[in-house]
Amino acid sequence: MNWSDIGDAMFGGVSDYGAILALVSNSVIAGAVLGLVGGLVGVFVMQRDMAFAVHGISELSFAGAAFALLIGWDVVTGSIVGSLIAAGLIGWLGARARDRNSFIGVLMPFGLGLGILFLSLYSGRSANRFSLLTGQIVSVQNAQLGWLIAISILVLLGLLFIWRPLRFDSLDPQSAAARGVPVTAVSLGFMLLLGLIVAVAIHIIGALLVMALLVTPAAAAMRIASGPWSVPLLAAGFGFVSAVGGILLAIAGTLPVSPYITTISFLIYLVCRLVGGRRGRVTRERIA
Repeated sequence: MNWSDIGDAMFGGVSDYGAILALVSNSVIAGAVLGLVGGLVGVFVMQRDMAFAVHGISELSFAGAAFALLIGWDVVTGSIVGSLIAAGLIGWLGARARDRNSFIGVLMPFGLGLGILFLSLYSGRSANRFSLLTGQIVSVQNAQLGWLIAISILVLLGLLFIWRPLRFDSLDPQSAAARGVPVTAVSLGFMLLLGLIVAVAIHIIGALLVMALLVTPAAAAMRIASGPWSVPLLAAGFGFVSAVGGILLAIAGTLPVSPYITTISFLIYLVCRLVGGRRGRVTRERIA
């Protein structure tokens, strides 16, 4: 492969960009919705130190989707079932961070192993198997888009309903428990919402890269902001830019969309980290 081949892979469809964009309008909408909701959910993922849990849920969601593909069921349904099982188990058995991380470490290889087993037994198109790992956003159908929007609205409403107690529990769990906040119910509710959005994200960017929209935007936002509203708004904005920007760049070539989304997400985090570090140094110099 030479530089010309790489250029064709990245920008070979520029001449037909408008026509291609019209064909993937569902994908752009799906990416926008997932980026916004994923960024908001990611704020609490970071505050509760649960980035590892996102990956653990995605592995069992991948296993559920692979099993559904094997037996001819709806893949989205299988993915949701797998995610909810993983989220429920992590929320129930992993009350403390040490217990939670240990359980996730056990759950991840089990879910990945099951998924690989089911995909190995599947005799259909290889593209269907590959898409579970890297996503299939460029082929989002109307029914899938409906599922995505419905689940995202459900997650958003659930998040708004428990927003205040969830934020209190995320920032100061001991004080929240002492004030009578039902921390167990709030934690389990959040885990189920996280499971739903992870299940949807798998069909956008795949099980291997799901953290790019559920962790990185929030991590970037927390580097340059600290307010109760600025962090969620920035995280949602970063998620939106990563998802939609990745799609808009990907359709100009023949490469998968996932590398574009993950690269944009990483670059945003890198810039925010540099800005946050510089701001911290300036503040320390002023104090000194």
